[in-house]
Amino acid sequence: MPTPLRGPRTGEPVPHAEVLVVGGGNAGISLAAKLLRDGARDVVLLEPSPVHRYRPLLNYVGSGQATPADVERPTSTVVPPGCRWVQDAVASVQPAARTVLTRRGATIGYTTLVVCPGMREDWAATPGLQDAYTAGWAGSTYVPSSAPLVWPALKGLREGSVVFTVPPEPAPCGPTALKPALMACDYWRRAGVLGNLDVTVVLPDAEPLGVAGADEHLEAAFARYGVTVLRRSRLASVDPVLRTVEIATPTGTRRLDDVAYAHAVPHYRAPEWITESGLGGPSPAGLVDIDPETLRSRRHDDVWAIGDAAGIATRSSGGALRKQVKVLAHNIAAASRGRRLHSYDGYTVMPVTTSRRRLMLVQADRKGPRPLPLLNPFAPRPSAFWFDRHVLPQVYFRRLLRGKV
Repeated sequence: MPTPLRGPRTGEPVPHAEVLVVGGGNAGISLAAKLLRDGARDVVLLEPSPVHRYRPLLNYVGSGQATPADVERPTSTVVPPGCRWVQDAVASVQPAARTVLTRRGATIGYTTLVVCPGMREDWAATPGLQDAYTAGWAGSTYVPSSAPLVWPALKGLREGSVVFTVPPEPAPCGPTALKPALMACDYWRRAGVLGNLDVTVVLPDAEPLGVAGADEHLEAAFARYGVTVLRRSRLASVDPVLRTVEIATPTGTRRLDDVAYAHAVPHYRAPEWITESGLGGPSPAGLVDIDPETLRSRRHDDVWAIGDAAGIATRSSGGALRKQVKVLAHNIAAASRGRRLHSYDGYTVMPVTTSRRRLMLVQADRKGPRPLPLLNPFAPRPSAFWFDRHVLPQVYFRRLLRGKV
């Protein structure tokens, strides 16, 4: 079991990493393991959290079909053998000096830097939302501390107004915010109380996914459950005392009063140090400015990025990371040897439930849909649900995090 390194004290020798990976989520752990399996000799992981989470399962925690114990593992148990773990966080990066300054005051040099810290909740973007979480009538499966509280709140509803929001891009696999919405609707229908509930879903775009052949199934589910859909809309503000939600729509602001519960996903942005260190691009969310095909920084040849905080020009997802890790591991080695770089085609996957036992597995890349070779490939299926809920977590912990992509 790897022991975290705390970093040097003032005056001690500055540590150096051949490959310094910032972020110990899916992206960072999978990449570190893949690099080591491919023969890398010195990989350092910079990650402050002692807990690693398989975040897709949080949607099932918030739907009463998983527990936090299913989601979490000690970080020490998922750091790959041979990888040095520095339990610390980034304060700043000095690309010209090839160094990273940590919050504990350590300075770590690198030959190659990979930035994959994930994104952060941008609470300031939605006034009142964080206070509504504290008050208990708002929450979401996207915030780990909130996810266990979601299902008890939804399960107990018998009447009133309920709101579910899909976050605007960039977000960690935003469309999967529809999972708790549609699983809750299915539960309420079976319990005979759906007709007493006024359910509103807020979409940032005109279509739920923007994938032809898949959106039709979700539109049918909305109609079947009697859901009101607000399109091209965003959560604007929340009054935590009056239980009021304001939605910015194309025609103005729409206010929903006396909300019984709001599954309101916060907006997201990259950590501020990315922009402050000169690694960010034109995105207002501060994503790392990279070539979306090679995954290499447009300004610094020794800096790369994958995952939610990278400007990859596609929807982020765990399935996308599987492809990104494979491409990036090759490209880091190829760049050091002057060989041709591979390209990431923007592949992503959006698993969305339409009931408590059916799921549609939607794959796409930058060219469009990538349907499975099946009749009606995007149709919701019990087998796809079983795979997403029960098989993929095992694949994640036993293969992906061990570099077997």
